[in-house]
Amino acid sequence: MLKELTRIKKKEYDVTIFQTPEFRQRKGYNQVYRLTVEANNHKECMYSVFSTFNVPDRIPEDFKGRFISTGDILYIDEGRKGQHYFQLQTGGWKEINRIHIR
Repeated sequence: MLKELTRIKKKEYDVTIFQTPEFRQRKGYNQVYRLTVEANNHKECMYSVFSTFNVPDRIPEDFKGRFISTGDILYIDEGRKGQHYFQLQTGGWKEINRIHIR
C-alpha cells in the first residue's frame, strides 16, 4: 500500500502533430496525426512522441506524415489545464504561440 502512495501517477496528454506539406516550409501547417500519450510531464511526452515517430518500426500504420524534424509542431491539449504548442527547433523543443500554426 505504501508503494501506491509514493508512485507518481502519469497523466494522459492529447497530442496532435502538425507538419507542413514539404520539409523546411514555414507556412501551411496541417494536422497529420492525433494520439494520446501517457507521461509525467510535457518534456517526457514530447520525448515519447519524438522517439515513436522517428523509428520506422514504431510508427503507426495509419500515420501519413514524415519523420518528425525541425519545424514540426506538437499541440498538447490538457483540457481545463491549458493548451500548449511546442516547435522542434535546433536547440530542442521550444514553446511557441499558437499563431504560428495558421
